[in-house]
Amino acid sequence: MGSNGHLFVGAAGKILSQSSGYALIPSQRQNEYGDPPQKLPRSVGHFKEWIQACKGGPAAGANFDWAGPLTEVVLLGNVALRLQMREELTTKRLNWDGVNLRFTNSDEANKFLHCEYREGWSL
Repeated sequence: MGSNGHLFVGAAGKILSQSSGYALIPSQRQNEYGDPPQKLPRSVGHFKEWIQACKGGPAAGANFDWAGPLTEVVLLGNVALRLQMREELTTKRLNWDGVNLRFTNSDEANKFLHCEYREGWSL
């Protein structure tokens, strides 16, 4: 599997995922299935997509329309994992207001959304 592979084990076979692609095991399952249908156009590369989008071409595959909200959700998970929040979150749900970018029911959780910078430093 190399240094970065995964093996998913199921009732009807296995899927080996590695940097060179995917394979169904046993190999007869791969032959039966064939290649998966292409759902998205193949990328010309992340940086080329970005430049083409900047020049008025098609939107990049990793455009901000979905990458921004996805990043927001992942970062909210970091707030939930804060040691200071763990006990509270075993009994309380965090309600997120995406429009105003804040939790509506936890001032404690809101403290982790922004940080105070040292004097002389800012973004």
